[in-house]
Amino acid sequence: MVTSVKQTRFVHLRRVSERLRGMLGIQENSPRNEPRIPRLLVVDDEESICFSMCEYFSLQGYKVDTAREMEEAEKLVESSEYQVIIQDLRLATTRDPDGLNVIKLAHQRHPSTRIIVLTAYGSAEMEDEARRCGADAFLRKPKPLSQVAQVVQGLIESPAKQAAKSA
Repeated sequence: MVTSVKQTRFVHLRRVSERLRGMLGIQENSPRNEPRIPRLLVVDDEESICFSMCEYFSLQGYKVDTAREMEEAEKLVESSEYQVIIQDLRLATTRDPDGLNVIKLAHQRHPSTRIIVLTAYGSAEMEDEARRCGADAFLRKPKPLSQVAQVVQGLIESPAKQAAKSA
């Protein structure tokens, strides 16, 4: 019940944003012969972070999906291929870094997907573990959107590292 109320609020905010874009004459997708639009997935349990990143990166020309729960993120990773995933480590009030499971799944399903961990719960040990699971970058909250965007663009432009085979 709580999830559906929160998702409804997010959907409402997206609709308002789309109306404002329409009034201002801003088009998200132009049908010209442009390169493929990069796809991003933002996974964070904080609605404000999902919303602000979605708005920011959409205006930068990205197609952005968001997930606020692990199950939702897993479904999106299984059904779509993303150039970059921006992932929080803790998606609930538990102390478990359940975001690592999404990183592992994304890395297994789509090895070329670049993964950024953006978390307030960062430690050297957690960063090492995230990188072992397939993360390409580890950022600590709070981080200005412009800096996150620089990391995203850098990862898209750089070749993906060769994934080490794990037993």
